[in-house]
Amino acid sequence: MKIKLILLLSVVLALLLAACAAQPSGPAKAELPAGKAYAEGQEIYFVHTEASDAGVADKLTAMMKSPVLLVPSLASVPDSALANVYVFTNGLKGAGPFGFQSDVFDNPPGSDGYTPLRRLNLVTWADAAKARELKFAADVLAAENAGELSLEQPGVVINMPFVVWNGGKR
Repeated sequence: MKIKLILLLSVVLALLLAACAAQPSGPAKAELPAGKAYAEGQEIYFVHTEASDAGVADKLTAMMKSPVLLVPSLASVPDSALANVYVFTNGLKGAGPFGFQSDVFDNPPGSDGYTPLRRLNLVTWADAAKARELKFAADVLAAENAGELSLEQPGVVINMPFVVWNGGKR
């Protein structure tokens, strides 16, 4: 009887000690699905967290299988506080939101104009059969100037912080 009591007390004591053991401190870990894109010719990864337009928020939520919050007030952010993201609506098949090439960002982290708030620029090739992969914002603008593609700014702002970029990561 005495041995059973000692064993029972040992088990209870072990459980209490385990419950009281130091828990890891610090911020909670969270996972967000990252999109792949290009900035300055380099592959980068970013997340979509909020968008100023309900349709865009819904499309990105479905694409990433993670909620992108609707924040209409983002559309009121001054133009000087925004950078650009170029999203392709036709051309080469790829991982972009419309099923075409990956997005192209200007002003990556470390550049003077970096901000996670991005002005949406829809890129449409004039002749989709002549589309080629672009990896630099300057190349997108050069192709626009050459009449190869057109840009449309629908007035949508998306919060798109970088998580991995050339020379850094969060």
